Amino acid sequence: MSRIDESREFIPVRIAVLTVSDTRGLEDDKSGDTLVARIEAAGHRLVHRAILPDEREQIAAQLREWCADPEVDAVISTGGTGLTGRDVSVEAHRDVYEKEIDAFGTLFTMVSLQKVGTSAIQSRATAGVAQGTYLFALPGSPGACKDAWDEILVKQLDYRHRPCNFVEIMPRLDEHQRRK
Repeated sequence: MSRIDESREFIPVRIAVLTVSDTRGLEDDKSGDTLVARIEAAGHRLVHRAILPDEREQIAAQLREWCADPEVDAVISTGGTGLTGRDVSVEAHRDVYEKEIDAFGTLFTMVSLQKVGTSAIQSRATAGVAQGTYLFALPGSPGACKDAWDEILVKQLDYRHRPCNFVEIMPRLDEHQRRK
């Protein structure tokens, strides 16, 4: 069963937060604020924060820039995962992924089902890996960010979480690039 192994030392993860919105600024970015508060409360480090419009190329470019930054272990984006014409975060993320973490979207849907019922079907939350960096695309509501963090990410980004977690395999994410 899932648990925290107190005999293991906590390892802070360096996280960048990207809000995707045509209308939000830092002063009213409640979803970004929700993530930042939870990241810091868990003992992780916020290393970058940005807000970009719903433009696929701009989002992908920012993700690539942060993936190339050795100070970033994970990127969490919020917004742009819905079904409307301007929702392009999922496509931008997939432009960058080397590997998709398929079960993340499934697990997020299971969590959402408990909170919002069948409305969970409208989310396209996704996750993947690129250049040894984890990428997570969450819906734009503060509630969805809270649910994703509290039910999934706080555990998977904690090295002490058992039986396994994302942090313990972080050093091996880009091992294919080191092989000749």
